[in-house]
Amino acid sequence: MITITDCTLRDGNHAVRHQLSKEQIHRYAAQADAAGIDIIEVGHGNGLGGSSALLGISCVDDREMLEIARSAIQNGRLGIHFIPGLGKSTDLEMAIDVGVDVFRIASHCTEANITAPYIESVKNQGKTVYGVLMMTHMAEPELLAEQASLMAGYGADAVILMDSAGHLTPDDVRWRIQAIQRLTDTKLGFHAHNNLGMAVANSIAAVEEGAELLDACIKGFGAGAGNTQLETLIAVLNRLGYRTQCSFEAVAGLARTSEQYLDCLTPHIGAANIASGIYGLFSGFAPHIRRAAEQFSVDEFRLYQLLGQRKLVAGQEDIIIETAAKLSTAN
Repeated sequence: MITITDCTLRDGNHAVRHQLSKEQIHRYAAQADAAGIDIIEVGHGNGLGGSSALLGISCVDDREMLEIARSAIQNGRLGIHFIPGLGKSTDLEMAIDVGVDVFRIASHCTEANITAPYIESVKNQGKTVYGVLMMTHMAEPELLAEQASLMAGYGADAVILMDSAGHLTPDDVRWRIQAIQRLTDTKLGFHAHNNLGMAVANSIAAVEEGAELLDACIKGFGAGAGNTQLETLIAVLNRLGYRTQCSFEAVAGLARTSEQYLDCLTPHIGAANIASGIYGLFSGFAPHIRRAAEQFSVDEFRLYQLLGQRKLVAGQEDIIIETAAKLSTAN
């Protein structure tokens, strides 16, 4: 049985500058729950504590988002994304108080050590905890395996690999999972972005190598060119004989009804999204790079290239402005 985490109400927030409303959160959470989704993730695009002038101010604050979703979810589990440094221990305490079921504690792919106290603390309170390694294209398989093994050692119930830039190919995914499996038998999951059109293929590659948890969003609603499209993923999994709690018919119905109130345009892979995938940049950077290129009258794709060389990660939006300013004076 493949466990599905629906990230629409978290990663989808990136696509609308973190402006999902109370009504949208409640309606989608209730309908996703009715469709049989295992875990419904909710929050600011960057997770608990992410609302800021730098990353974008949420339309609804963290606690209220979680309370609204908690009231709507009757059968599935409520999940959150948490990055130490953006979020604080008090944010986790709040989430526990609200009744969150699944805590996804994330770090850059080479910095698993910063998650240790948070994974251990939440695990000690009897909650399900997943370690999350972001921007996994930036670590070779052997190094990534060491980082995943650390998270498992801290007590994580599973480790999720995030292709935050939509940069990986199916072989890249296979090599990383195989390397991890040589070091630890922890349960594995995969979170894809579609910047190079590989999201579903990469997710299937992960499952074929033994991953048991997959992330997806309705209609692909997410950062950059979007995430793995939930409806397509379920259809392909079912065709290949993998079992899921939710049926294709249920998620197809969810896609139709969500069109009435979610501002998610049909995802497409724009040239900027492709550049993000090629140069290995966080998918959520796209609007920031576009605005900086316009503000400083520089070539957007040259800016992508320079930022890729600097190996930016989420939270370094200020460097986009700095690099665009330098590029404008060099022209």
